Amino acid sequence: MRRAALALVLMCLSSSALAEERKGRARVSANGLYSVRMVEAAQGQCRLEVTQESGPVWTLAQCLGTVDDLYFVSNDGERVWVVWPLVEKGKPVPEPRPKKKSKVKKPKGPPAWARVVVAAQYGRDGQRLQEKRLTEWLNTRQLSEVRQLTHHFKWLEGTLGIPGKGPRLTDAGVVELEPVGVTTRQLTF
Repeated sequence: MRRAALALVLMCLSSSALAEERKGRARVSANGLYSVRMVEAAQGQCRLEVTQESGPVWTLAQCLGTVDDLYFVSNDGERVWVVWPLVEKGKPVPEPRPKKKSKVKKPKGPPAWARVVVAAQYGRDGQRLQEKRLTEWLNTRQLSEVRQLTHHFKWLEGTLGIPGKGPRLTDAGVVELEPVGVTTRQLTF
């Protein structure tokens, strides 16, 4: 009897814990006036919050990532860079069927999984203003440094167990990060 009651109490507590909001780490703008974070209210229900000390500046009811992704806000509080350290692999390009007695050449260039967007800048209206693909920062030889999982890949030093300097916002308001095997890259607002 006690075990059943204890199980019922634990089940109620765990379901209420699941219903709670998950909040990402707040990151402050270079001038210290604004902060940004992602909040997951429920599965598929998110909001991006840009705040000041006095309270909310604007909110975007859109899932631009998860609470585990990295968010950086501009000095005017109008734009946000989202960096996804764990990215779902792109779908491979279907290979053409070979005609009789002819050899099909493999397409040159990077694989399809590397052509996905790894960072994007959004305005307060939710419009995507800029984006960066992994192939813009890594050449075909450097792609061997990317940590591949079954359906995802890890590409960013200082995150997810990859040694190195983590992404950061400089005093000049520029996001600096290091893709694996490459020198520092920058994202400007």
